[in-house]
Amino acid sequence: MISPVKEVAIAILYRENKFLLQLRDNIPTIIHPGCWALFGGHLETGETPESALIREIQEEIDYQITDFHKFICHQEGNIIRHVYYAPLKVEIKQLTLKEGWDFTLAPPETILQGQCYSKIAKQMRFFAPFHRQILLDFYQIHFPLIKA
Repeated sequence: MISPVKEVAIAILYRENKFLLQLRDNIPTIIHPGCWALFGGHLETGETPESALIREIQEEIDYQITDFHKFICHQEGNIIRHVYYAPLKVEIKQLTLKEGWDFTLAPPETILQGQCYSKIAKQMRFFAPFHRQILLDFYQIHFPLIKA
């Protein structure tokens, strides 16, 4: 039996040459538990990727995303990922984390290392592989100062 296609909308939010990351909850039944990832989530029935992005960012960090642009659309197996980017126009302390274990603004060097420290978990945590690759690709195109 073929699994139905699942679509997600993901946001690359950046501020002062750093990327906003979510430390996913450490729940074994979710995808990439306890790993750093980008904010976003599944499209609901009849929802466009853009409206899903706006809804998910509002639900996850209480932020109204604006001025966003499409970066890529990537299909792997039965998952289609719509990836957008936008500047984060507020300081991280003005956000309210409503989903996830922790969040941070990480510099490109951290993305290159493949792991980031969480003050809440009190340990280094790895990046979800696809999310790390998205950030590396984005950085090389839009901020070509550091090469992976």
